[in-house]
Amino acid sequence: MILAHYNRQGKTETLSLLSALCRYLAREVKAAEDVPGFSRSTMDGFAVQARDTFGASEGLPAYLEIAGEVLMGEEPQGGVEPGQAWQIATGGMLPAGADAVVMVEYTETLDEKTIGVVKPVAPGENVIRRGEDLTTGDPILPAGHCLKAHDLGVLAAAGVTAVEVFCRQRVGIISTGDEVVPPDEKPAPGKIRDINSYTLYGAVAEAGGEPHLYGIVKDDFQKIRERLTIVLKENDLALLSGGSSVGTRDVAAEAINSLGSPGVLFHGLPIRPGKPAIGAVVAGKPVFGLPGHPASALVVFQLLVAPLLRMGNYSGEENGFREFPLVARLTRNLRSAPGREDFIRVRLFLQQGSLYAEPVLGKSGLITTLVKADGLARIPAGKEGVEAGETIEVKLF
Repeated sequence: MILAHYNRQGKTETLSLLSALCRYLAREVKAAEDVPGFSRSTMDGFAVQARDTFGASEGLPAYLEIAGEVLMGEEPQGGVEPGQAWQIATGGMLPAGADAVVMVEYTETLDEKTIGVVKPVAPGENVIRRGEDLTTGDPILPAGHCLKAHDLGVLAAAGVTAVEVFCRQRVGIISTGDEVVPPDEKPAPGKIRDINSYTLYGAVAEAGGEPHLYGIVKDDFQKIRERLTIVLKENDLALLSGGSSVGTRDVAAEAINSLGSPGVLFHGLPIRPGKPAIGAVVAGKPVFGLPGHPASALVVFQLLVAPLLRMGNYSGEENGFREFPLVARLTRNLRSAPGREDFIRVRLFLQQGSLYAEPVLGKSGLITTLVKADGLARIPAGKEGVEAGETIEVKLF
């Protein structure tokens, strides 16, 4: 429903490799040259023609003439003829005519010009051929791929020093509630410190967005509307925490609807925790009303908002495993209401080679249950519960 009205601009920018870590590629990157650019040795030893070593053994070594040495960082001046060997170090360029490298451990020195090979090598053994990693024109990484540390390495190897990536989506975060005060303020009786702004700020950053805090707003229609207007003007997506329950003082849905169409698309989800969540789009920009309880707010964020921020990283059912990638055995029985998806905070541990999930039980208003947990386990809507020992899907925090 959100995607049907979501008007993502898809703005891009070009960044150096060192600035592009954890960013999403806007275009496919192809190899401009072969990697490696020359055939090279993977061992210290001697570059040879493999057929000269066939049948070699400790009792009957193959004797070869040392015809040269490969200097690191330099092109060999000459080639390997039948019956010859060139001394070579790991990473050295393979001389013309050589097709294998004999490890130095499997040779014996007879004199300054002769070695005995005591173990045969096959063609290509202990060698990386030119273009074996990448061939000119090969796709290296697809559009939408999230750049990781090893991706920077392969791009550097191919001579790619800058890439075009999607700009981070700006996410404006508002906390609502008459009872909410800043963390640096000692709460008076009936007041609580603002937890959700900080939790959501971190969650947005982890999901690849650019978070911006817009403070605390009282449960007042006009004040929420004014603050939300500013957020939507300056950001690509808006998050409000608190004020999403159905009640006389919960005015988030009304404020969202007053700002433009299509407005609120749903108010309430068949999940626990997070049932009172709001999903809306205003002028092509998603707006989410998250529950005030920290655990509920984070669950709804992980299920709905994080995939929007990461949507360039995967698409389609075939890659849906990325959302709940782990399978673990539950340590205790859990009940669930039919027709509702339950998301249970769990602590993970290994026991005798198997992954287990131990529920971290507690009310959705308790932030420490999140700290003690490693992720969320999902009980599908069609089940009335899960028994100890059954496997469940788990999403890591």
